[in-house]
Amino acid sequence: ECYVQNTAREYAKIYAAEAKPLEGFGEVPEIIPIFLVHRPANNIPYATVEEELVGEFVKYSVRDGKEVNFRRKDSEAGQKCCTFQHWVYEKTNGSLLVTDLQGVGMKLTDVGIATLAKGYKGFKGNCSISFIEQFRALHQCNKFCEMLGLKSLRNTHQKQRKATSVKSKTLPSSPAVKKTVPRKAREPRGFVSTEH
Repeated sequence: ECYVQNTAREYAKIYAAEAKPLEGFGEVPEIIPIFLVHRPANNIPYATVEEELVGEFVKYSVRDGKEVNFRRKDSEAGQKCCTFQHWVYEKTNGSLLVTDLQGVGMKLTDVGIATLAKGYKGFKGNCSISFIEQFRALHQCNKFCEMLGLKSLRNTHQKQRKATSVKSKTLPSSPAVKKTVPRKAREPRGFVSTEH
């Protein structure tokens, strides 16, 4: 949990360094640090500690696509979180995505990271690869994506869908046989519960 959140925090720092100087961008999301504490005298010897966030706790992105959250489009914080996700996705060539962005205002906590099946530069996330696929399919660029010069994911996703649909069409030499691309069922990895 600490490794994932603090890795996402490092990406957020680089994102902030690129976004803050842009005229009109304003405040950027910050992922707060989380620390692992060893308490040998306690019956639960390890716990995580982080800054207390006071105010309305909002989910700006979701883990599994089953939950619709309009706050991510309607609020500035939500749009900037979506832009942060797009920025990380582009910087890692689609290999890593920070997800489950939630918190109070621009201060975020308890984030997740999805990576491709083999991971990214030795790092494996704690979320399913399906989050990357969902993001690529559902992300809608906003003015902050444009300010950072991020490329639209719509064209990329549509090209990939076309390529997949072409592969699944009937083969010319055998009209009765269809070639399909098998899909492996993947379930999201769960978080290990810790005492806070």
